[in-house]
Amino acid sequence: MTEAVVWLIAGLVLIGVEVLTGTFVLVMLGGGALAAAAAAGFLDTPLTINVVIFAVVSAALLAGARPALRRRMHVELDSGHNPVGVSGLVVQRVDRDHGQIKIDGELWSARSMEVGRVFEPGERVTVMQLSGVTAVVASEL
Repeated sequence: MTEAVVWLIAGLVLIGVEVLTGTFVLVMLGGGALAAAAAAGFLDTPLTINVVIFAVVSAALLAGARPALRRRMHVELDSGHNPVGVSGLVVQRVDRDHGQIKIDGELWSARSMEVGRVFEPGERVTVMQLSGVTAVVASEL
């Protein structure tokens, strides 16, 4: 196996594993490995040069592209739509793991805050907190 193929495989594996982590680190290292593969394959550069190319491209991607990607992927909830303390109507059975409620005409994923407590459709609940975009609910206050 040629050096270019080894760099190519390493790059593709790193990018593939990134799908499981979502940290935008391995994809940047994968980009560095793909750059080293291109240098090894097209320019026939020696191993030491390929390692330097890998390091420089990976560092540049980590310093430049990763912060921009993380900012773009970071989603904040609009503070005007924070339903904590608001009453909602159960539309799909809510238990400790899943369910659905309606608040001001909007559907929200929901789960019960109370262990063993199940809320059936038609019951009213109060949103006690948010867990990501899931409303954690309890009996109506």
